[in-house]
Amino acid sequence: MSIKAKFRFQTCRGFDSMPALHPVRPADERDLIDAITQAAERGQSLQVLGGGSKAAIGAPTDARRLDMTGFCGVVDYDPPELVLTVRPGTPLSEVKAVVASANQMLAFDPFDHGAIFGVGGGAATIGGVVAAGVSGSQRLSCGAARDHLLGFRAVSGRGEAFIAGGKVVKNVTGYDLPKLAAGSWGRLFALTEITLKVLPRPQMAATYVIAGQTPEQAVKAMALAVGSRAEVAAAAYRPASRTDLSLTALRLQGFAPSVTARGAMLTAVLSGYGNVDVLAEGEADAFWQNLHTLGSLGGDRPLWRVNVPPSHGPQIVRSVQTAVADWMFDWAGGLVWLATDADHKFVRDAAASCGGHAILVRAPETVRKDVPAFQPLSAGVAALEARVRQAFDPKGVFATGRF
Repeated sequence: MSIKAKFRFQTCRGFDSMPALHPVRPADERDLIDAITQAAERGQSLQVLGGGSKAAIGAPTDARRLDMTGFCGVVDYDPPELVLTVRPGTPLSEVKAVVASANQMLAFDPFDHGAIFGVGGGAATIGGVVAAGVSGSQRLSCGAARDHLLGFRAVSGRGEAFIAGGKVVKNVTGYDLPKLAAGSWGRLFALTEITLKVLPRPQMAATYVIAGQTPEQAVKAMALAVGSRAEVAAAAYRPASRTDLSLTALRLQGFAPSVTARGAMLTAVLSGYGNVDVLAEGEADAFWQNLHTLGSLGGDRPLWRVNVPPSHGPQIVRSVQTAVADWMFDWAGGLVWLATDADHKFVRDAAASCGGHAILVRAPETVRKDVPAFQPLSAGVAALEARVRQAFDPKGVFATGRF
């Protein structure tokens, strides 16, 4: 049996034991069309959810849960072509295991939000990851989730099934709806099948670090490293704590001789910024894993995901110095994970002043009722978004009030 055939129509475990309020769980596309059509006729709203690992993002809603975990399993996997087609309810952990078995990876580095909310991992589904546009540290070098989504099947708020994109890397037919699907958060349509581009897993990875830098020094060093020929895969910064110096980390990966040669190049490029060391493998894994779980940013303070031009990362953290705050940089400073008691308007104004935006990821329900998850849009962008949503969902089936 070929590898391609081996993975076709693979099934996976379900989430039947997960509690939900008045859920509807379609088993196939026909069931899904019926559920959406009935909701439209009755003026009801449906909240599209998979494993629910990100359900605490956004305002609480009493919309009926549309449980997509019935759409589960690998449809087709062709390692030589670097293409994977999978149903959206498949757990992220199982998708990662499938591609790892062929020595490949999801290069946009998706992660499970469970640990961020203190509920552990395992609930995240590949559909939820794509719909939320979840990308980890390797987004810096490999692109975002939307860059790896080749195509999909879905059912719109009209109750109509449709296909967008394709199952090949080079596909230029029609509108680029995959770019629209990634980050849509289930507000336009319900995904029923996803086709992703995968990449070979690197043979070796090494994390080069500089200790004791200020945020400003770190951002300059990371910019220089990323702009060099060292081909940096990920770049992040952990500020100093009571027990540890700050740490600027740069990950290189690929074939072993190449990583070694590029490491020497990186050390030379950064010679003016301090001593460049290499983390032990276990320490490196822990550092990058912390950027997925945000373990050092735990607690009860609201958690923000602030996207700004990398050079403005230090400005964001300076702006909240008067409030209790913990933070980290990823994407060479372009992503600031910020846990702070600062007023939401203050955080959003700081992000906007830097040409960025802030997403409220974690907060008590009382806060989420009043503070929108996403940065308020300008009038023109809001009007465009409304027209797009009207086109896919004219009766507001997916307008749950969550966002």
